[in-house]
Amino acid sequence: MKAVEIYTSPLCGYCHAAKRLLTQKGVTFTEIDVSRNPDQREIMVKRAKGGRTVPQIFIADQHVGGCDDLHGLDQAGKLDALLAAG
Repeated sequence: MKAVEIYTSPLCGYCHAAKRLLTQKGVTFTEIDVSRNPDQREIMVKRAKGGRTVPQIFIADQHVGGCDDLHGLDQAGKLDALLAAG
């Protein structure tokens, strides 16, 4: 399975929903809390090409977007293929 990174903050409902979907799929992910770390927030914004809201999700260094984007990929049947190794 490809590496997944998700930039979050603790009180974000969308962050929790995205993490819940990934967990249901058995995906191990790296969570980066930007609420207390302005340096990580700057890195997130740069990687997400200006995206300032959380969550920002990356699969194998590819920017997926936020929670709605992640769920959209899943509903379209594209998320599993994107997560698959190889």
